[in-house]
Amino acid sequence: MGNISNIYYPQSGKLIVLGAGESGVGAAILAKDKGFDVLVSDKGAITEKYLLALEREGIRYESGQHSEVEILGADLVVKSPGIPENAPLIKALKAKGIPVIAEIEFAAQYTDAKLYCITGSNGKSTTTMLTYYMLQKGGVNVGLAGNIGKSFALQVAREDFDAYVLEISSFMLDDMFHFRADVAVILNITPDHLDRYDHKMDNYVDSKFRMVRNQTARDYFIYCLDDEETVKGLKRHHTPAVALPITQEQIVENGAYLDGDKNIIINTSKGEQFIMNTEDLSLQGKHNVYNNMAAGLVAKVQELRNRSMQESMSSYVNIPHRLEHVACIGGVNYINDSKATNVNSVWYALESFSPQIVLIMGGVDKGNDYEMLRDLVKSKVRAVICIGKDNTRIHESFEDDTDVIVNSSSMRDAVEIASHLAQKGDTVLLSPACASFDWFKNYEERGDKFKEAVMAL
Repeated sequence: MGNISNIYYPQSGKLIVLGAGESGVGAAILAKDKGFDVLVSDKGAITEKYLLALEREGIRYESGQHSEVEILGADLVVKSPGIPENAPLIKALKAKGIPVIAEIEFAAQYTDAKLYCITGSNGKSTTTMLTYYMLQKGGVNVGLAGNIGKSFALQVAREDFDAYVLEISSFMLDDMFHFRADVAVILNITPDHLDRYDHKMDNYVDSKFRMVRNQTARDYFIYCLDDEETVKGLKRHHTPAVALPITQEQIVENGAYLDGDKNIIINTSKGEQFIMNTEDLSLQGKHNVYNNMAAGLVAKVQELRNRSMQESMSSYVNIPHRLEHVACIGGVNYINDSKATNVNSVWYALESFSPQIVLIMGGVDKGNDYEMLRDLVKSKVRAVICIGKDNTRIHESFEDDTDVIVNSSSMRDAVEIASHLAQKGDTVLLSPACASFDWFKNYEERGDKFKEAVMAL
């Protein structure tokens, strides 16, 4: 039947999609194709792109409201991951026993494709894209979906792939119950979005470990042996899947490890040993060694040839807004890391560059603990330039660790200040540690404004 071993949800009747974004509209199209009576309901305005898609498909929709009486008469609800579990409408649906599920959960019922699923607090977009790139280069008929690219449901409805690489967030996992990953990857778990998890780290860890639910002895689980929260979580979440750890601190028989800081070694039961010198990786930095290990293990499980894997690892170009090199002006490198919306991402960014760094950070603080950055700020950061409305906590956290902390009035202002403070050989790094919603629509707009400001220097 597909990746879910049985059909667990109604296969006809009224299906409500809450949220008319990429995942919601894709789910609506798949549901229509499967014969459901579909209504898409979005409390906000629906963007023109998705309005046109719904009208083209003849799917009913409403915007600016949720018609509760009709929604509470649903047989099945597919929910946007952005809607929290404690929203009154979600509580009312669950009180009535109406299943509320994620788009990924819904669509997985209708495909027999292999599902390679990647989650983690940091690095999941890079690892997902790298894995997709490697599989494509290796000749696999593969789709890319989840938190990235086109809707999984839309691709299941209208494409025909043998495999999918899915980037999956904890918010998606919270609405997934019977889904099974052929390969589940947990890269790392660090504090993020704790406001959605009663500010309890264990709740967040448990959400990430939903990735391994329903796995069987035929499946694979790739995880980081060096990540404290993942290792702790393993004690509470057992899986019969074949375990393939990644590590830079020890040697493992099956999995991926570093041989004397120079070579990535990958061993699985599938094919010959894989060896790759870290200096030949297109993505540099300690965190990217982990990302390459994880992607390499997925490729190995898929039985790609070593030569193809090596070529992919040495030629891959990173995604926009993640440690993206924008320009070198007057001997100063400008790096766009707008996708770094939590403290751990900034730690990885600072770890990737040599001193001196002019760091642009700030925005909507999600309860960040900046303590883990202090040593790196002390040793590498020449100045911190704040963006966003309220940067009190950044000032309090780093006032003793760097000589200069200043506020800016706009992204252009921040980049101009940075250009005056930076010296030849320095790096100006936008790595905000915060959400973008005070000044910008999203992290992409924030990164684009940074790039515009750099090019205007």
